[in-house]
Amino acid sequence: MASELQRLVDSLGARLGRSVALDDVSIRLLAYTAHTGEVDSARVESIMRRRVSPEVVAHIHASGALAAQGLFTVPAMPELGLDVARVGMAVRHERSLLGFLWLLGSDGPVKDKDLAAVRQAAESAALTLHREYLIGELSRGRERELVRDLISADPRLRDDAAQRLIEEELITAGPVRALVATITHDQSRPLGERDRLALTAGLDHARRRLPPRTSIHLERPDHGILILVQPVPVTAEIDDLAAALHRRLAAESGRTPQECWVGIGGHQPGLTGAHRSHAEARQAADVARIIRVLGPVVSHSNLGVYGLLAELPTERLGHSLHPGLRRLLDHDAGHDALVTTLETFLDHAGDIKRTAASLCIHRASLYYRLRRIEEIASVDLSSGDDRLTLHLGLKIARLTSLR
Repeated sequence: MASELQRLVDSLGARLGRSVALDDVSIRLLAYTAHTGEVDSARVESIMRRRVSPEVVAHIHASGALAAQGLFTVPAMPELGLDVARVGMAVRHERSLLGFLWLLGSDGPVKDKDLAAVRQAAESAALTLHREYLIGELSRGRERELVRDLISADPRLRDDAAQRLIEEELITAGPVRALVATITHDQSRPLGERDRLALTAGLDHARRRLPPRTSIHLERPDHGILILVQPVPVTAEIDDLAAALHRRLAAESGRTPQECWVGIGGHQPGLTGAHRSHAEARQAADVARIIRVLGPVVSHSNLGVYGLLAELPTERLGHSLHPGLRRLLDHDAGHDALVTTLETFLDHAGDIKRTAASLCIHRASLYYRLRRIEEIASVDLSSGDDRLTLHLGLKIARLTSLR
């Protein structure tokens, strides 16, 4: 498809004697010609990164691009890097919007005699994009079906899916690792439409960073899954990929980075182990979302005690909470000073100097707070057993959303 679209824009550019570019519906660059006039930073970014910023996309949409039936103009906006106005034409197949054909305003106005050529090029691009869309949907549909089986609870389905994915050349054989991405939402409902689209865009962005046939993905109602083959497992590469997925997810959804989460599962020797890595990645993303102290991108191997606690049913964890800690949580509701003091004290292994410095309080104030904690919770902070029980209890409180 790429070569066909490139020939199309090259032909139109030569015919009109001006620069031409073609984007998909998400304003991702598909093909472009050499430039005959002035260009701006937005065009450079589009060429270098194959995409533009969400602000530029919003500006294009606000200019009427989504509803336009003929030529339309996107005004210059220097603060977004758009120093040059664009003249665009929507690429549609029947009523489906598939992309945009762009001319630069710096090349001069579009003459009436050239309008037919632009329209014809848009129609040809629409046919090419529609054909590739249908072919791609068939392939993606088959991939989605097999990935669902690959992470199922049935080992026979998993084995068969792994074999078919390799036989049908959808992915190569080798060690695998899974990433899970999600966005903060009401857990009783699936993700909203915009968040689902952001999830799709994020997974697609991550896959484009990888060699062909080394990854597959699946969107679920509340999370997205990326499974990749890594012949030589390199943790730094996975971390970089997860960070890129997280950034794109936040940008596409319009959420803050603290509202998007990516979990990283462990390495498995082959595709049949993808379900285990997926389960670990999902647990990592869920734990990170709930406790919010591990950061937005978390590897399952870095969950520490949270990984162990997450294996237990939430109801059982709640019942195991120390009664004194429950009293402290109830007493501290709304201001959290004593609970924060206790957690900081325990995290610093009872070191008074480091705890006071971390809380930015005088040691005398710290000693007073610790005495109040002992009184309310009926514990002895000089006892190793009590400190261990309280420390675990605080982790449980975070995991069960009691804190």
